[in-house]
Parts: sequence; C-alpha cells; structure tokens
Amino acid sequence: MKKIAKLFILFGIHMHLSSQILEITPPFPTIDDVITITYDASEGNQALLGVTPIYGHMGLITDQSTSMTNWQNVQGTWGTADANVLMSDLGNDQHQIVVDVDQFYGVPQSTIIQKLAFVFRNANGSIVGRAANGADIYYEMYPVGAGFLAKFFTPETSQVIDLNDQLNILAQSNNPAQLEIFDNGTLIASISNNTILSHTITASSPGDHEVVLVASDGTTILNDTIHYVVNPPLNIIDPPLGVIHGVNRIDANSVIISMYAPLKNNIYVLGDFNNWQPSVAYHMNQSSDGETWWIEINGLVPDMEYGYQYLIDNNLTLADPLSEKIADPNNDDYIDSITYPNGYDYPENKTTGFISLFETEPTPYNWQNDNITMPDKDKLTIYELLVRDFISSHNYLTIIDTLDYLDSLGINAIELMPIGEFENNESWGYNPSFHMALDKYYGTPDHFKSFVDACHARGIAVIVDIALNHTFGQNPMVNMYWDAQNNSVSQDNPWFNVTCPHPPYCWGYDMDHEAIATQNYIDRVNLHWINEYHIDGFRFDFTRGFLNGANNYSNTRIDLLKRMADTIWTQDPEAYVILEHWADNNEEIELSTYGMLLWGNMTYEYHQAMKGYSSNLNWGIHTERGWTLPHLITYIESHDEERGMYETLNFGITSNPDHNTTVEHVALNRSETAAVILLSTPGPKMIWQFGELGYDISIDFPCRTCNKPILWNYYLENNRRKLYDVYKAMNYLRENFSTFHTTNFQYSLVSNIKKITLLDSSMDAVTYGNFAIDSTQFYSGFPYSGFWYEYFTGDTLEVVNVNMQLEFAPGEYRIYTSTPIAKPEIINVTSIIENELPTIELYPNPASEIIYFTGDKSEFSSGIIIDANGKFIDRLNKNKLQQGIIDVSALCSGTYYLLLESEGGVISAGKFEKY
Repeated sequence: MKKIAKLFILFGIHMHLSSQILEITPPFPTIDDVITITYDASEGNQALLGVTPIYGHMGLITDQSTSMTNWQNVQGTWGTADANVLMSDLGNDQHQIVVDVDQFYGVPQSTIIQKLAFVFRNANGSIVGRAANGADIYYEMYPVGAGFLAKFFTPETSQVIDLNDQLNILAQSNNPAQLEIFDNGTLIASISNNTILSHTITASSPGDHEVVLVASDGTTILNDTIHYVVNPPLNIIDPPLGVIHGVNRIDANSVIISMYAPLKNNIYVLGDFNNWQPSVAYHMNQSSDGETWWIEINGLVPDMEYGYQYLIDNNLTLADPLSEKIADPNNDDYIDSITYPNGYDYPENKTTGFISLFETEPTPYNWQNDNITMPDKDKLTIYELLVRDFISSHNYLTIIDTLDYLDSLGINAIELMPIGEFENNESWGYNPSFHMALDKYYGTPDHFKSFVDACHARGIAVIVDIALNHTFGQNPMVNMYWDAQNNSVSQDNPWFNVTCPHPPYCWGYDMDHEAIATQNYIDRVNLHWINEYHIDGFRFDFTRGFLNGANNYSNTRIDLLKRMADTIWTQDPEAYVILEHWADNNEEIELSTYGMLLWGNMTYEYHQAMKGYSSNLNWGIHTERGWTLPHLITYIESHDEERGMYETLNFGITSNPDHNTTVEHVALNRSETAAVILLSTPGPKMIWQFGELGYDISIDFPCRTCNKPILWNYYLENNRRKLYDVYKAMNYLRENFSTFHTTNFQYSLVSNIKKITLLDSSMDAVTYGNFAIDSTQFYSGFPYSGFWYEYFTGDTLEVVNVNMQLEFAPGEYRIYTSTPIAKPEIINVTSIIENELPTIELYPNPASEIIYFTGDKSEFSSGIIIDANGKFIDRLNKNKLQQGIIDVSALCSGTYYLLLESEGGVISAGKFEKY
C-alpha cells in the first residue's frame, strides 16, 4: 500500500481538514532513502496554480542551521530552468520529483538532517509557491535506525471545526503495530498488525478534545497527541467602555485584547498564556454590531513578554494588525544582540508566522526633554537619513553617538525613512507590514525613545516617514480578507481597494482612504507614534494616492488629508504634517495654507545648474507657485533622486579645462554654490544624508534600494570637509538671523547668475551664485548703497552705485549682509595639497593600550581623534602632540582616525585600530 505523509502550513499551524500541500514517500524518510516528493500547487498560497513546469527550491535544516530560515545544502539555482530540480507534471496541479537524499543534497552520512525545506517556483522565479502564510514548507526527517516510529499525519496539529463537521484522522507507523486512537479518553478506532489507521470524527457537541494515538509493536509503546475544538455558540456582548482595538492593559495580571474583524464567524486567541492551543476558554466574544471581537485574559505574569495570534474562522492564524511589537521567525535571528538585546524566544514547533508581543506592565520610559520647544515649521532644516545606510551598525544607539556631527552641521530636524515594521530586515521601509510596530532591525523601542530624547535635548525635531498609501503581503489586514482565486484582497475587505486606482504608481495593496475603517486605522497609527514615541511629525509617502492618484484638483482628497491632519493636531497642535503629494498646484496651495508642508522636488534644476547647463530654480520659491505661506520643502536631492555629485561628475560640462565640472574639486565647489542658494531661500529645506560631504555613489549602485557604501571617511577629505563647512555656515545663518526667513524677498534664479535679495528689519542680505563655467560680470542690483559685508571672506564692499558690476569666477558664491557677521570657519583647501599626508607613523597598530606616532609634527598645532562615524573622541594639544603618545586604553574596540590641525586646515595622519 502506498504510504503518504503530509505537511500543512496555512496561515500558521492550522489546516483545512483534508487538503495537503506535500506528500512524501516513505512517510518517515532518512538520509539513506530515495524519496518521492509530490507538491500540490492548489494548496498553500496557490501562487503556482495552473503553472507548468514547476521547479523545486530545496534545502535542509540541519544541526548546523542557526534558524529555520538558515537552509543548508540548497539545491536549485534561483531564476534558472535548472534540470536538477525540475518536477514532473502529473496533472491536476500535482508535481513530483524523486531524489536520493544524501546524493541529491550532497551531504555525508554524518550530517544530522532535521527537516527538509522547500519553496517552489516557475522557471525564472517570478512566481513562488509557499505555505499559505508565505512561509517556507518543511517536512520532518528521521535518523537511520531510529527504531519504531508512529505519529499522526492528518491532522498534523490542532484543529478548530464547526458543529457537525467531520475531521479526518490518519495515523501511521513505520512497522506493523497495534494502533489505537482515543478521543478524550474514549477509544474511537483501532487496528492490529498494520501501519495505517484512518478514522473520521463527526463533531457532535461543542468543546475541547484531546486525541491520543497509542502505538505498540509488542516491544515499544509510543504516544502522539493532537487537539481539536468544536466551536461553541457565539457570546454576543459589547466590550467594556474605553476598550480600543489591540491590547488594553487592565492591571499587572490582566489584559483585554480586541480586534476589528467584521464578517468573521469565530475567532480564538492563541499565545504563550495557553501554550498556543485553541480552546473554548479563549474563544473571543463578539460585539453586538458583529464587527469587534474581544476577550479578557487573566492570570498573566508581570515583567514577562507574551506572544499572541488570532485564529480566525478555523484555519487562519494571524498577528494583530495593531501590534506594537512583533516576532518575525524569518528575520529576527539575523539581528545582532547589540542592536536588539534580549529578544523574544520564538515558540518553535508551536506556531508559525508573525507573533504580536505585549507586556502587562512595561517599564515606562523616563523622558528627560519633553518640554523643549521644537523649530517653527517655516524654519525647518531637515536632515533625511536611512538608518541602514547612515551607520554600519544600523541602530539608534550609534546614531545617538553621531548627533554631535549632525548638531554641528546645524540642522534642526531629522527625518527618518520608514522605521515601522517592514518586510525583511534590509529595506528602504516603503514595504510596510505592521504600521504601529517599530522594526527591530534598528533597535528596541527604548533605544528609539532614547534617540528621540537625545535629539530633543539638542532642539532637534524627529520626523518619521510613513507609508499609509499601501501595505504589503505580510500585513494581517491583507491576509484576513484574501481572495486566493484572484490573488488579491477580497471585495469584502474593510480597508483596501481591490484594484489600485492610480497605476502605474501602485505598490503592494492600495488602501482606500474613503473607507471609515481605513481612517480609523491611520488615526490609530499616527497617534500611537506621537503618544508612544513623542515624535514631532510625519512625512507621508505619496499622499496623492490617498484617492485616485490623478494629478488633478480633488476636494475629496483635500478633505481626507485635512481630516487626518486635524486628528494629529488635536493630539499635538505643533506636529509637522509633511506630504509627498505631487498633485495639482491649486490643491497644494490649499493644503499648504491649511498648515501642511509639502515636498518640492527641485533636484533636476539644481543638478542642471551644478553640471553647468541652463537651469531655472524659481519653482523652488513658494511665492512663485502662488503660495501665501512658506510651506514648500525644497532640496537638492532626496532618497528618491540621483545624487547631485554623481550627476555632475559623470555628465557635467567639460569645455573649460580650468573649470571642468567633472573634476572632483570643481564639482564639490559647485555643490557649495548650490547649497548657498538653496539655504538662502526662505522656507523649510531638506538635506539628504551625506549631501553635505558630496556623496557621489549613484542611487542605482548596485541597485536602487540596495545597501550603499557608508563613506564617513569623506569627512577627512579637505574639499569635502569644506562643503560640510559651507553647509554648516549656511545653517548658522538660518538658525540665527530672521533675515533668512523673511517674507520680504526678491529672486532671480533663471540665468547662470542666481540671486536672492532678503530684506528684514534686523538685517538685509543679498546672495549670489555663479553657475556658469566661465568668469562672469553682471550688474549687482543691491537694494541700496552703503557698506556691505561678505559673509564667507569677511571683506567689506562699499556700494556707491547699486547697479555696480561684479565679477564672479565660475562656481563662485557670495553673501553680502548689511551688518557685519563673524566670518565662518571654512577649511582653507588652497593652502593644502589634498591627500598630502605628513610623514607620521602609527605603531603598534592595532593596539590595546598605547599607540606611538613619529614624524614631523612641528607645523601642526593640535590633533583630533574621531571614530569611524565621524564622532569627536579626543583632542591632543600641542604638548601632547609633541610627546607622540596616544592613550587608547579607554577607547572601545573599533576603527579610529588621527587628524592633524594647522593654519591651513586638517589632514588625516592615519587610521588605527583599537582591540
């Protein structure tokens, strides 16, 4: 008789009654066996339904695997028509492959194989068959000579069924035996001298059932246990007043868990508190309107982190859409313990998929800087960064140590690319799965709170980028209402558009912002970030998509955004609401007038200017757009655009050999000019990370969203440090002089000579920038005669004729003010040959206690030690410098740089390692 075994994973551990995704013969395979693997594409996620041919992607979980996702000896080259893993099409969506285990996987007999691991795909890997929850598919392996074996194969794990449903049970052994099945202690089936016992149970009454297999071969007796629950009648009762969806903490030992799930029939809560087993005691109450499900859970232990999931309509196991923290079995193991210490211990073999986490009495964070006034929205100087590509440790704790660098730069706000839970670990974050949960790849909730607190201590606002236009396939709201036949969210789902209404700008599953359920959801998400993490505002991704995405004026879309902003401002009247909108200007006028800020992409025109081509920067001025308020955030580059330095170095004008824009120091000079013009313009501004150092790695290297090189060493290069100093000097003006936020200004930003005139009762200023590639003379157009003071040089200019001619070298910039201002400290690169290093030797290197350095130090006045993130560590005065000794005993292990200062600037004397 053919022996069959089956593995079932459908949105967790719970399965349909008789379907099977895999059949493997023999059912108790070992490393010595030739096994037949049959895959049913109509089961699991059904992605390969009707597809042929199908290829296996097959590996092993061994004693060397660090997690269930750490496959060993993988067979099949992804994306190729690999004959080694080609499956035979048996028809009816059945696909089969026969493999000799040790030969096929190339493993020695000594290898301890714990599980076979699978996903299946089409030839190029664009369609992937997995378990229904998107998980990998596994099958148990057994040691050679294991002796007598017996277990339940169907169902493999606990089941929930309705009254009068039938439950098919299949038990098998590897040798003929006496097989008996007991239901709550009552013998319901038995067979002698056989390897298979099947039985069908009819659910005659509600309640919990324990089903036990007793198998005896005359020498050994084995037991296996499964559970099933027959759904009880619904308990229709409204939750107590004040209960919200998600976890409601009552006291140290009790919570109420609630979820919004209209049109569902039965929901259980599974978790650490019930050993992940469904039971009548954890069957949720239903509200009288049929939309809310809730349950009170008692007997919990303080200071313990609990995991839970919902079991919906007998076979769908999901985390809570409103999770504040999740456990991810696929990715958490790849997060280091420094970034996320003391993580949740995932309950392997009890459940699968994402788990929601909570504590009854979480330790409250002790906020130190809640009363700090944040910058006015019109005066924001925002630094946009992606944690992953800003520091190699990719965590908030290291960014805290790097705040000296950003604070010195003079920015007053940090905008983080999305940090809510997103799919996988490495991402830009615009593939969200749990909008309320902090992604663990960057650190713990307390680490993030410490970061926010540290920023506030410096007067730096924290803005979080968030994608509420869409979500991706791991999101429970997507899975809760899923149409497998059409591979889409179902028509009856409360939150999503079944079809994205704004192609081609469609990502993941599009949210329907006209739906009340969606509005309630995004309000809950937004207020959670403000209340829990004390952030200062949001940058909302692609808000044009909040309706149909068309680039036209829409009262409906305006009302939706105003409604969302009003909810935020009810909680925090000063919160920044920033829109990436890209809609009709009349629509943006209304939104900006209402108090929202909007991104104003000027990258193309700034890049054209930097490269030496004609450019028009007028559209970067809010008044040019007809806006009454300076709520336009303009920038030279953002995460979404090519880097200006890369554009200039690769595509700039080369016709002037003395000012070839593709030469690095020339391109950096032109970057300075662009920064001066941008930051002289009234209104909020944004700097993309490392733009202040002339970052010149293409956005598409090696792919658009791939990890980028983190080049803190740029700070050590004089020409790049000069660019940093110019940004710093401009930010100083914006921070300290109302002139640079005046409403009384004129501009001329079309010709190669760009000019901005700023008039204010405290001081007047005129900014010039020459983007021509040759020297240029032009009429200055000062607002009045008298003495004017150039900011960067400290020079004084007497203006007798307001239209006097000025001559500018190519790439030159100046700011004249009516009141003298202290000259900023800008590194003098003209007196230093870039990369000319002193004859300094560092030894021993690496070292643990003392590093000696020898060579000519006479021309240098002091030394500076910085770490690999550019953070200042120590200063060596003249006396210390001449001694030639660095005490590194107190430094943490890592990489450091010694910089030497002279009147001409700063030079890197070398790198050393501390161990």
